[in-house]
Amino acid sequence: MIALAHDAVAYPLPEGHRFPLGRYARLRRHVETWPEVEVRDARAATDDELLRAHTPAYLARAVAGALSPRERAALGLPWSPQLVERARRSVGATVDAAGIALRQGVAANLGGGTHHAFPDAGRGFCMFNDVVCAVRALREAGRVRHVLVVDLDVHQGDGTHAALAGGDEATCLSVNGGRNYPFRRVPGDVEADLADGTGDDEYLATVASLLDRALRRAAPDLCVYLAGADPYRGDRLGRLALTREGLRARDALVRDAMRARGVPVCLTLAGGYADPIEDTIAINAATVALFAGRAGGTEAPPGAGGSVAG
Repeated sequence: MIALAHDAVAYPLPEGHRFPLGRYARLRRHVETWPEVEVRDARAATDDELLRAHTPAYLARAVAGALSPRERAALGLPWSPQLVERARRSVGATVDAAGIALRQGVAANLGGGTHHAFPDAGRGFCMFNDVVCAVRALREAGRVRHVLVVDLDVHQGDGTHAALAGGDEATCLSVNGGRNYPFRRVPGDVEADLADGTGDDEYLATVASLLDRALRRAAPDLCVYLAGADPYRGDRLGRLALTREGLRARDALVRDAMRARGVPVCLTLAGGYADPIEDTIAINAATVALFAGRAGGTEAPPGAGGSVAG
């Protein structure tokens, strides 16, 4: 499997900031030793690619560092040129991974899933919306008719829903923590909100039911899967209670449903805020291993609690 990585560019964060920036480079170092995964550096998305998802006025403000104080607060990350470059590479990774998935059946962005970015605003650690850019790039190239977005980050993908609502480009499936961010929702197409503390059994039953509904509603040419690690019971921002085994079962549900219908998968990793950070890296590694077909799974990164099975 080919995986695109955008960790070559880092950006400054204040000490103690809760965004786990170091997660991405550490995950890359972990998986690039696997023979099943070829890791490539992601390119930066162009302005034209970003304008498929964002307004010219917002793009100009974001690139120039001219966001208002309110916009900066909503984004949750301090602006810097490096942040813009990193965000461009995150989009480039998903655009290219989606194209590779159409040719090879599966590909990954070892990041991405920036689903809180609206057409005219960045929010929730998301400056540009990689999923919307990828959907529209493939549509404009005539490579897909319809895309299924399976968003299993614990936080609703409000920006993606807002951008794709009312069109025939995509069906958006979302399973959310019901009392979690964002607190003003944008309805998706096939969606469920779950109570705090929801565990494996109820979560997996919900995902299976929604996958069936979404696949009966649409015949997608591609699935973009946001495999958030934040439904994990040890996640600081998650509020659900999935085990690592439950998250692996979730990933297998998505993989098997798409495989049964011959739908290629573009994998993105979306959110994850566990303490220790090694737990998020281990969850991400298990997801990548599963989709890469890594036989026998993989050991967890140093410091993670337990082992990771693929």
